[in-house]
This record gives sequence, structure tokens and C-alpha cells, in this order.
Amino acid sequence: MELFSRICQPLLLANLLRFFASDKNEWGNDVYYSAAGIIVLSMLDAFIMHYGVHCTLHLGLKMKIACTALIYQKILKLSNSVLDNETSAGQMVNFISSDITRLEQSLIDLHYIWIGPIQIICITYITFIEIGWAALLGITVILLILPLQAFMAKIVAPLTLKLAEKTDDRLRLMNQVISGLQVIKMYVWEIPFYNLVEKARKREMKVIKKFSILKQLAFTLDCYMPRLSIFVAILAYVLFGNYINAEKVYLVTAYYNVLRNSIIFGFSMGLHQLVQALVCIRRLRRFMLHAEITKTRASLCRTVSGPFALCISNVNAKWHDLMKDNTLHNISLTVPHGSFVAIVGQVGSGKSSLLQAILQELPLTSGTIESDGRINYVSQQPWIFASSVRQNILFGQTMDKSRYNEVIRVCQMESDIDSFLHGDHTIVGERGINLSGGQRARINLARAIYKDADIYLLDDPLSAVDSHVSRRLVDKCICGYLKGKTRILVTHQLQYLQLADQIIVMSDGRIEQKGTFDQLQALGLDFMKLVKAADTKCKEDERRQSEIQRKMSMKDEMKDDGDALPIEMQETIAKGRISYGTFIAYFKASKRPFMIMFIMLIFLVNQVISSGSDYLVAFWVNIESNSWHETDNSTLEFRWQGPLSRDYMIYIYSAMIAAIMLLWQFQTVMYFSVCMWSSMNMHSAMFHSILRATMYFYSTNPAGRILNRFARDINVVDLLLSMCVFDIIVIGLISITVAVMIIAVTPWLAIPTVICACIFTYFRTIYISTARNIKRLEGTTRSPIFDHLGASLQGLTTIRAFKAEEILMADLCSHQDVHSSACFLFLSTSRAFGFYIDIICTLYIGTIIIVFTVIDDLAVVGNIGLIITQIMAMTNVLQWGIRQTAELESQLTSIERILEYTRLEEEPMIDSKPETKPPDDWPMKGLVEFKNVSLKYNPRGSYILQNISFTIMPKEKIGIVGRTGAGKSSIINALFRLACVEGEILIDGVSTGAIALHDFRSKISIIPQEPFLFTGSLRRNLDPFDQFSDTVLWQALQDVELKETISEMAAGLNTKVSDEGSNFSVGQKQLLCLARAIIKNNRIMVLDEATANIDLYTDSLIQKTVRTKFLNCTVFTIAHRLNTIMDSDRIFVMDAGRLVEIDHPYILLQKKGYFYNMVQQTGTAMTENLIDIATKVSNRFNLLKELQLIKSFFY
Repeated sequence: MELFSRICQPLLLANLLRFFASDKNEWGNDVYYSAAGIIVLSMLDAFIMHYGVHCTLHLGLKMKIACTALIYQKILKLSNSVLDNETSAGQMVNFISSDITRLEQSLIDLHYIWIGPIQIICITYITFIEIGWAALLGITVILLILPLQAFMAKIVAPLTLKLAEKTDDRLRLMNQVISGLQVIKMYVWEIPFYNLVEKARKREMKVIKKFSILKQLAFTLDCYMPRLSIFVAILAYVLFGNYINAEKVYLVTAYYNVLRNSIIFGFSMGLHQLVQALVCIRRLRRFMLHAEITKTRASLCRTVSGPFALCISNVNAKWHDLMKDNTLHNISLTVPHGSFVAIVGQVGSGKSSLLQAILQELPLTSGTIESDGRINYVSQQPWIFASSVRQNILFGQTMDKSRYNEVIRVCQMESDIDSFLHGDHTIVGERGINLSGGQRARINLARAIYKDADIYLLDDPLSAVDSHVSRRLVDKCICGYLKGKTRILVTHQLQYLQLADQIIVMSDGRIEQKGTFDQLQALGLDFMKLVKAADTKCKEDERRQSEIQRKMSMKDEMKDDGDALPIEMQETIAKGRISYGTFIAYFKASKRPFMIMFIMLIFLVNQVISSGSDYLVAFWVNIESNSWHETDNSTLEFRWQGPLSRDYMIYIYSAMIAAIMLLWQFQTVMYFSVCMWSSMNMHSAMFHSILRATMYFYSTNPAGRILNRFARDINVVDLLLSMCVFDIIVIGLISITVAVMIIAVTPWLAIPTVICACIFTYFRTIYISTARNIKRLEGTTRSPIFDHLGASLQGLTTIRAFKAEEILMADLCSHQDVHSSACFLFLSTSRAFGFYIDIICTLYIGTIIIVFTVIDDLAVVGNIGLIITQIMAMTNVLQWGIRQTAELESQLTSIERILEYTRLEEEPMIDSKPETKPPDDWPMKGLVEFKNVSLKYNPRGSYILQNISFTIMPKEKIGIVGRTGAGKSSIINALFRLACVEGEILIDGVSTGAIALHDFRSKISIIPQEPFLFTGSLRRNLDPFDQFSDTVLWQALQDVELKETISEMAAGLNTKVSDEGSNFSVGQKQLLCLARAIIKNNRIMVLDEATANIDLYTDSLIQKTVRTKFLNCTVFTIAHRLNTIMDSDRIFVMDAGRLVEIDHPYILLQKKGYFYNMVQQTGTAMTENLIDIATKVSNRFNLLKELQLIKSFFY
């Protein structure tokens, strides 16, 4: 029907013009039939086109939903080796934000690939009948665009793939930065990371610029090719010795405009979209073919009934086939039903890998694992998703109130939930960012306990809690509530081994020994000796630091008083119309105002020449129509009557066409260059602002939401917004010049033109106010999809262990339903608006035709043909232009969202100033003073630390202890000024509040609880500023006993670090963090639970290195395992944000206060050991003091 409508309309127009050229008395009824036919077919064309596009977009939306679900389903099945080495979170975000969107839009013009050739055949035949061989020349020009478009598509296709890869790289970096920004701030790495991301962005922008310019150059061909084809056809027709008239000229013009839409625009866009779709499909295919987690080896891992809960026979396993050595070697183990098994060993010994093999996460190469019963799993890294505390525990299970309350009780969470402002309905941030480490660990444990199972795999759940909570978890939960269940506990807390029915000692992926506690002691394995190992190794040293078991980040106490919760998790949705300032800000970002004005002038000149060429044709037609004179013998004779000769008309027309072609190319390249500068600068400004934002911003905004700005919103600015503005400028200028031309030719037509413009404005106002808010809604409903994706990637092992894939898929579908509703509402609204605009345009054409029909002396036939063909051509683009103005407002929401992130509250005094910059050798001593320091994380919340005052002398070693959430890490946060701090903190007498953050943070070294390595070379991870020589770096690696390991790697210091350092063990990552601190050689050192989840040997190595390399430094150590801080100079005991005890550990034990009670809760054997350490250190301290007195007496 669309084909029929568009073929018939020009024929009816030619018939109408033939009547206008004749005497009105000769018209008859045919003229009215032709006029009515044009109007009816225009309405039919509008209905068919918009309904067809609506159906196509709806199908594309269904494809998008299906592909997103398919990708997510694949993610849930990806093997760990693929996640570590072959893909990343950034790539998967890019799939959903960019690739699938391109796939969704690929159907819009696809049907023109088969409609276009049919139209060419029909139109060639008709125009050949009218103007002969000249028609073929004009058609040839149009057809020439097809190989040009194919050539362009061939160039653009690899660029599309390359662009996707560059975007993947940038988003991978962004994901790392957002995940590790707190560590970046403490290390003062904002500048190197800014430069790193900027380099990735420049590489991406280089491809985007080439891609956009090539794509738009193809579009400019589409814009001037119809005019060029009309020029060639008219010129050829004239040079063949023919005379032109309105009927022939505007029949050809109308048909070439039809081909412009179907071939030059539709066919070429269809080809382009098809190529892009194929590229996306190839990328998706490659992703979908990634290896999945191996659950097909039924012969190796199976569920059976028998006397044992687990039976492992001769198991060998490795993470992927390319690995040379197995991760597990000849593992054989039987676990009776209801028994309690403890697994111990050094970091990298294979403890967690054994659990992963039981879960079928680690592929077996040989041997069998047989299990009898349902398995639940508690991960080493607590997995918390952005929802309420209750939903994190229930995890899709139905609510059983009594059982739920019992789980809360045995997991020691009653007091925590009571302290939350909204109880267990309190919303926790992504990754539990607003919870302490202990709270995250207990929620993680409660989730596994609540879901009933027969076998519980517990991967070091006690590491993140203090000794008091740890003891109660073991007594009340693991050995109490779960008594009778099969429990396999990986732990470094050896004081609980006596409770185990069986102990497994692992080393290098093998079971070294196994048996009961008494059996292993009889074999000569002294567990208390293992506990004391680090101390007995280094008795000659003066200091001993902490074995830290509480897994807690520097964000620890963001929740402690409950006032910081609930965090507002809903993304802000802007309201009202978007200000012109937002649009201006986009072009201002290019920082090239004079070039922008020059480009606008070029646009204007180009359009004036284009419209002038159209008017010249009408002028020429009128001259030739008036140049026919009747001779005496009643024949017609042609005598040129124009002011210029026919040759001059041809020269002028040719010059105008040549100018149009050149100006189109020039304005396109210049315009998109400016747009790329704007896009580059806006990304830089947003990233710069993100790096400088306060930590409170990160606690209230999930990583998925932030990534959405850098993925979807930046993608809109990079690729869509510039083209949208380009369309608006071009169509706006066309509309204005056509309106001016119509009024200039026939002033009476100003009345319907103004009325039509008013109607357009009214409809546009209604549409934009609706579309703007729908688009904003669409943007904000997209963020939960990215949040859900990010959370799922972090907790894949837990999800699969709980067999919760269907629950997570249902959640994704729920998020998609909300998002898709907004998308469908937007596309339906857009189609309805486009249809109404086309109907109004059709009525406008009808009005003009009626006016010319009724009043025959308003204009000559050439002008009538010009006006009608211009309006008919404009009808197809006008509604697109008006919709693009609405789309502009929609896309400006991305600018609005980016600008919002460029205006974030920044940390105060980040940059150095000459007048406040301390000396380069500051601090020389390491004297630290807190004077009435209070701290809060929420600017509107209550205080976490309250009036803390103390003085730490140079070289003093301080241990900080306290229950989970007591305020230990808040002291470190205050020291680094990572939150709202009141009071005064002085280092060597200089107030940190009076100097720039970078100046004093760079003078404090820290080994964080969660070691942070970023993608890049090992050298860049150790020395991102390139300040030190290779000799210094190798010496630091030797100090932490990693020199041999790194030197064995082929690339040495240039060894590539995988995402989050996944190609290094936890212990190695901590040692690399220690190497960083050695390289910086600062006077103040902080260990924030730096040895959590690592073995005693690695712990003793870290402590030994700290004692030797930082002997003359002031050292803060946060600890839960008290045996590692008993030899500190002083102990700070924190409780509820207050400093309740300060003194030497031996003296605090004598006082029998808070610290004494904490020691007593570790158990009898450990208490005796701790008292023994404190006594020996005290005696040594007193002896040194006496020696100093004797020395001072004699000297």
C-alpha cells in the first residue's frame, strides 16, 4: 500500500499541474479528483508508515528484552575462568547499553532493502516515458549512491566493532575506579587514574569521530543527491534539445523525492543498520559461545544417597584447561552426615578451591565428588545487594517469622537491627556499602542459615567479626542452631579447631593431614604453636602487629548509629522542561564559540543556496512556459523571454549545485568535530567531578547508577545527540525557507501557513511535556537493570550455590517490565505525534491545492509546482524534525544527568596551594594529635565519633580494637578526612584541615583490608606517578619476598594485572600493597585489617616487614584477633564511637575493663596465650626503661 500510494501521488500532481497550465474553463471534474486523490493518498501513506514503524519498533523492543534476558541468563552460567580472563562487567554493561540498542533500532528501515528496488523499477519506467533518456541519467545518479553507501558501510562496520571494544575498555576502567575509589583517594591516585581513563577516552573518541563523520558524510550524500539527480535529469533533457514545463519537471522532482526517502535514506539506512546489527550479533555470538560452568560431568559430580554427606575420591581439578598445573591434587575425603569439619592452611593452599569444587564451580579433571543432600554456601567475600536487610536474608524464600527471628538471634544481629532506623526494612547500599564489615558478614551468614539445607559450606565467615561475636557465632549458630547438619568450615581462627569432628590441613592444593584435634596433636601438629608462630619467629624484634580477622572497609561505621540509614536509593528524576541552559552547556563544552558561529553561518548559506536553486528551477519553468507564442498560422513558436540567456541559467544552476555539494561536506566535518570536542570535555568534567566527590556520594549511589551515566548517557551524547541537533538545524532551516518561499510566491498563503505553524507549536508543546517526562522515566528505570547486573556478577557463586538463578532472572524481568513499559509508552507517544503532524501537513497541502483551484490567478504554474512539491517533500521530514526537537529534549536529559554529576559536592581543599603547602620533608616525626574530633558520614546525620582526643608520639605503635561498628575504622576515616570531621587533627603540629587533602594523604601509607590492584602493568600498580627507578621497585618486592615470583614472570615489572588483580592471590595482593608503602616511605603507617583471610605465614611476613621497614614510623593497626596487637605500645579500645580505654595492653589487663573482657571471650587457651605475650612485652619494656635510667645516670 505504501508503494502504491507513493507511486500514484506524483502522477496525480502532474495531472493537476497540467490543468493549472491550461484554461480554467477546460478543467472539468478531473482536476478535483486529482486534488482529492493527492489528499487521500497522503493520509493513507501517513497511516501506513506510522503504523508500520510502530510495529517495527515494538518488535525491536521485544528483541531488546529477549536479548537482555538471554545475556543475563548466559552471565549466570559463565565459568569463572571466562569471568576472570575473557570478559568484564564493563563489557556486559556495554552489551546492554549500546549493542542491544543498535540491534533494537536495526529493524526501522530494514524493509526498504526490498521496497527500494521495486520503486526504482516503477519510477524509472514512468519517468522514461515522460522525459526519455534523461530520466535514466537522473536515476543513475541516484543509483550511484548505493555503491558509495556500500563502501561507507564497509568502512563503518569494522569501526563499529572497534568502537564497541574501545568503549568496553573505558567502561572496564570506569568500573574499577568506581569500585576502588576510596582506596584511590587514600593513595592520592586521582591524577594517574584520571589520566588513565582520559587516554582510554581519547582512543574511544578517535574512533567515534571517524565513525560519526563517515556516517554523517553518507547522510550528506543523501541530502544533496536528489537535488543533483534532478539537476542532471533537467540539464540532460534540455541539452537533448527539449523544452521544460511544470508538468514534467515537478513529476520528475516528486518521483526523485520519493526515491530520496526510499533509496537514499531508507535503503542506505537499512543497509547501515543491517551492518551494525550483524556486528552486534557477531559480538553477542562470541559472548554466547564463552565457556559455561561445567555441570554436565554427571559422572564426576553427582548426588547420591549413602552414609556420607560428602564423598570425594581422587579429585584433581583446575580452573581452565590452559593451566599447566592442577589447582587441587588427589583430594580424597569422606564427611559423615551431621559432622563438623574444619579446613585450615596457608593462603593459596586450596581451601576455598575445595569448596568451589564441591559446588561444581571448579571443573574436575579426574576423580568424583558425591553429595547427599542440599548444599548452602557462605562466601568468603560477603555478598550484599541493594535492597532491605530482610530481603538480603530471605533471598526469595517465603517469610517464616519464628524461624527468621531465630536466625537473627543466632547470627548475633538483634542489636544491629534494633539500631537501624527502619529495622530490617532498612535499605542497604550496593555491596552493603553503608554497613560495617561484620554486619555484612553476618547478613551473608544469615542468608545461608535461613535457607534450610543438609550441607553448609562456610568459607571463613568469622574473619570479619570481633572475638566476642566470633565466639557467639560458633557457639550459638555453627555448633548450636546448625548442630546435626553437615558443616564444613574454612577458617584461620585455630582456637575453634577443638570443636571440629575432623580437621583438614591443606597445602599446595593437597590434603597434608586430616583427623581429629587429638589425632593431629598426637602426630606432632601443635595448633597453639601455629597460633604463636609469628610471635616466636620474631622475638628479637621490638614490635608485633595485627592478625586481623574483621573484614571491614574504611566505610565501616557509616551505619553504626542507624542514623545514616536508610540511604536514599531512588535515583533523582528531574521535573519540568529542560532549560535552554542545558542545551547551551552542550555547545559551550566544546570551548569554541567562534567556530560554532561560523558553522551556523555555513548552514544558513547552504540552505539559502539550496532554496535558491529550487526557486531558480521554478523561475526557469515560468520563463519557458511564457516563451511559447502562437504564430500567424496557429502554430506555437518558442522565443526565449528571460532576463538571462538559457546558457547563463544553466551556468548559474550548475554553480549552485556545486556549491551545495561542497558546503554540505564542509559543514558536516566542522559540525561533528565541534560535537566531539563537547562530548570529550563533558566526559572529562563528569569524571573529574566523580573523582573529587565525597565518599557520602558513593555510599548513596550504587555503582550501576554511576556506570549508567558513563555508559548510556555518554553513548547518547557521543552518537545520538549530535545527529539529532544536526537534523533539527537542517530541517528547521528547510522549513523556514520553504515557508518564506510560499509566502513570497503567494502572500495569501501566509494565513494557512501561520495557522498550521500555530497548530504544530500547540501539538509540539503537548507532546514534548509528555515525552520529556517519559524519557526521564525511561532513563531512571534503566539504572536498576545495571545495578542488578552488577550485583549478580559479584555474587555469582552464591547465586548458583543457592540455585537462585530463577529468582534473579525473575527480578531482572521485573526491572525490564518497568523499563520496557516506559520505552513502549515513549515509542507509542512518538508514533501518535508523528501521525498527527503528517495529517496536519496533508490538510495543509489540501488547503493550498484548494486555494489554487478556487483562485486561479494567485500564481503561475511553475510556482504552484514548486510550492506543492516542496510541501510534499517537507511533509516527510517536518514531522521527523518536530519529533527530533522532542527527541532533543529527551536526549538532553542525558546532558542534564551528566551536568548533575559535574556539580557534585567536592571534598574541601583537594588541590595544593603554595601558601598552605607543607614542606616536602613534612612530617619528619610522625606525631599525631586528635583534639575533640567528631565524625559523621551523613552531613545531616548524627556523629559516629564523639569528641575523641588523644596524642600519639613519634614511632609509637598503636593497636585499635573494639566490637564491630565501635568506630575503629572511623578513626582512620577521620585521619584521612574521608567524611565530615569536626575538631582538629594535627600531624607534627600542622592542622590537616588547613592544608590540601592531597598534601597530607600522600604522607600517610595504608594497607587496606581489601587489597586493590587495577588493570595495567605491575609497575603502574606500584608506582603510578613514575617517580621511582626499577631498582627501588625490585628492592621493595624483595623486602616483601615477591621478587623471585615476579622475576619468574616473562614480563617482570611489565606483567599485566587482570581485572581487580585476579591473577594474584589475596596474600600476594596484600604484599604488593605493602610494597607500595615501602616505596612511599612515609612516617605514618595504617594497617586496616590488612591480614584478613590470609595464613599465619603471610601474616607474620607482613608483620615482620612492618617492624623492620617501619621501625621509625608511627603505626596504626586495626585488629580483631587480639594476639596480633598485644605487643603494641598502647591499645585504643573503642565502644559506640567513644575511646573508652587507652594504655599498654598489660596495664589494661590488670584494670579488668573492656579490654580484659574482650580477652576473656577468646577462650581459656587463647586468654593464657595473650596474657603471656602482654607480660613478656611489659617486662621487656620495663627492662628497657631501667637500662635507659642507668644510661642517663652514668652519662
